[in-house]
Amino acid sequence: MSHLIAPSVLSADFGNLQRDCEMLNNSSCDWYHVDIMDGVFVPNMSFGFSVMKSLQQHAKKPLDVHLMIVEPDKYLEEFKNHGATNLSVHIEACPHLHRTIQKIKALGCKAGVAINPHTSVSLLEDIICDVDIVLIMSVNPGYGGQKFIENTYMKTHKLKEMIVRKNSDALIEIDGGVNLENASKLIDIGADVLVAGNFVFSSSDPVATIASLKKL
Repeated sequence: MSHLIAPSVLSADFGNLQRDCEMLNNSSCDWYHVDIMDGVFVPNMSFGFSVMKSLQQHAKKPLDVHLMIVEPDKYLEEFKNHGATNLSVHIEACPHLHRTIQKIKALGCKAGVAINPHTSVSLLEDIICDVDIVLIMSVNPGYGGQKFIENTYMKTHKLKEMIVRKNSDALIEIDGGVNLENASKLIDIGADVLVAGNFVFSSSDPVATIASLKKL
């Protein structure tokens, strides 16, 4: 499978959201990456169901929803109803992760587990065969435009080894500070999905930037 590109709409212009959605629809990107932040699990807040409704209306590609929130189980069904194709929850926010993953799958969504920079991939050993996506945070969650954390390479390598050893089908998704300087190495060591926000939306030609990431 060729790697996937998922621009993060957190970096879009919310005054021109329909325009930016049309740009993504016409680009070579594969998913919309949608960051949901509650101001509790992470020190920032982002959009909620009203923006999700707009994305559901205008997006013509799957919505890859990343829940950076406490007690995500309370909201899974509502995010599904607002168009989520994938739902990723944080291992740090889910005391009963297996049950949460099964609930996501029961809703008909692809189930993902996200891990913060300080969290070891070894904690995924007992869940790796149950998830569809592992989202490695390559910056500290909460804000866009941060610098890529170099240790992500080692984490990605270790995770890929685990996936192969356990015969898992999980995709590895990298979120934070992704650009043309690090994307090729991430793909080479096992990344399947690259999330890029500020790098895409701050460029002079976002469609060409997405195409450059896709062609790697």
